[in-house]
Amino acid sequence: MMKILTVVSTVILFWVLALFSIAQAQNLAVCQGEYALCAASPATPTGNSIVVGNKVFKEGMAVCPVLEGSSIANLDLMGGSCTAAKNKVWSLFGFPPLSSFPQAPTWEVQPAVARTFVTTVTSGMSNMWSFECVKTKKVNGVQLADCFGPLNESPFDGGHVKVGSTVITQAPVGATFPVGGNLP
Repeated sequence: MMKILTVVSTVILFWVLALFSIAQAQNLAVCQGEYALCAASPATPTGNSIVVGNKVFKEGMAVCPVLEGSSIANLDLMGGSCTAAKNKVWSLFGFPPLSSFPQAPTWEVQPAVARTFVTTVTSGMSNMWSFECVKTKKVNGVQLADCFGPLNESPFDGGHVKVGSTVITQAPVGATFPVGGNLP
C-alpha cells in the first residue's frame, strides 16, 4: 500500500510541475463543476482526423466517467471558457489530482495506479485533456461520456509523440491508446 501511495504522490507531483511549467505557453485555468476524467481510460481510433494547433492527428475516442469538482484546463483548446455546451463536458484533470475515481469496466471507484510504457509503431497514447465529450449513459450510477481527442499528441507541447517515447498513464496494461502524457 505504501508503494502505491508513493507512486501516486510522485505522479501527482509530476503532473502538477509539468502543468505549471507549461502555464507560460498555455492559458491554464481551474474550472468548477462537471468534467470527464479520462486518466485511466483507453482510446479507440475513430478513423477521423483532428486538428490541434494547426497540426493534424488521428482522432481517438475514450469513454470516461463524469465527475464534479475542481479541475485544471487548457482554455486555449476550449474556446476560452470552462462552460461546456448542453449535454457535453470537457475532459479535464481533477485539481488537486484524485487518488481514486470510477474506472472501467465496472465503473466502481478504484485507486489511481500510475505506470509508464514506451510507444511503438503499432501502439501509442492518446491525449484527451481539454477536449470535448458527449454525455452518454449511466453505468452503476456513474455518468459516462464519449471524449474525442488526438492520438499521439503531447499534452505538454502539442507536438507529435514519437515512437520510443515513455508515457505515463493510469490506464491498465493492455489498454489501447491509453490516455496519458509523454515524459519530457
